[in-house]
Amino acid sequence: MYGLLAALGIIGALIGVHILHAAPQSQNIVVTMADGGFFLPASLLLLVALLATFPLALIIELKSRSDLKQQQTLLDNFNDQMQQLALLVNLSAENQLISDRAKAVAFREKDRDAVRRAVSDEVARGDWEAALALVNDMETVFGYRSEAEQYRQDIAAQRQDVVQKQISEQMTSIDRYTNAQAWPQALQEAQRVMALFPNDEKVRHLPQEIESRRQACKKKLIDQWNEAVARHDVDESIEILKHLDTYLTAPEAESMQATARGVFKEKIGLLRTQFTMAVQDRRWAEALRLGDSIMTEFPNSRMAQEVRDMMEMLRQRAADGNVAKV
Repeated sequence: MYGLLAALGIIGALIGVHILHAAPQSQNIVVTMADGGFFLPASLLLLVALLATFPLALIIELKSRSDLKQQQTLLDNFNDQMQQLALLVNLSAENQLISDRAKAVAFREKDRDAVRRAVSDEVARGDWEAALALVNDMETVFGYRSEAEQYRQDIAAQRQDVVQKQISEQMTSIDRYTNAQAWPQALQEAQRVMALFPNDEKVRHLPQEIESRRQACKKKLIDQWNEAVARHDVDESIEILKHLDTYLTAPEAESMQATARGVFKEKIGLLRTQFTMAVQDRRWAEALRLGDSIMTEFPNSRMAQEVRDMMEMLRQRAADGNVAKV
């Protein structure tokens, strides 16, 4: 800008000088200025102004360039520092990654031993699900697939042993009920055990097992009944029939009615004979006992009515006999 203004000032001064030299001598200065001679003083004034302000402008320019250079230097330094910082961050990240890998390698065996101990602790507490979860971690995190599979087999075997022991303990009560032929209670206990161990094959078949035992007991009673009837053991036949009554279906009971009537007829005949002989022998106490048995066991029979009519007399005779002894 200063160069352009200076060039204009010089050109203006040259034009003014040229006008002054070219003008006639008779013309005065006023006329000369009016003809354009004002170029010379204006150009000189412009040059003086330029010379007066040039040092200040130069100083400002130098200051501006210095500030710009300083800012550029600061910006360059900042960029360098940022690049160095980025390099340090990348280096730190790489070192951290290397450190983590180194730690994983260095502590791999210790971590695996810790998982092994944790698995053993969970198995000892009977927490099978937690133990299997740790075994899965051993396989997925550490990559010990064969060892994890062996652990799974061992856990399954130990779990099965514990479950079978618990089932055996629960089966004790079922055995007690079946031995006592308390079949409804045995089935109720079986339902409780099935709720505790729903996935065990043996437990799921408990109702069938109980029914098999019931049928076996029924068959045994029927065999004993037939044997007792065959040897005319009336008392045993009746006792077996009392137990057998709860096992028989309606058709089975109907098929045995004829034999049962024969047994009861034989029994009441035997009691009649024993009662009659006790009365004839004046064994009044024995007669009373037999009479009570007849009325209790065969309350609707004709003989029970006959005995009932004689009971008062028998009691009187028994009382008189006791007084006579005294």
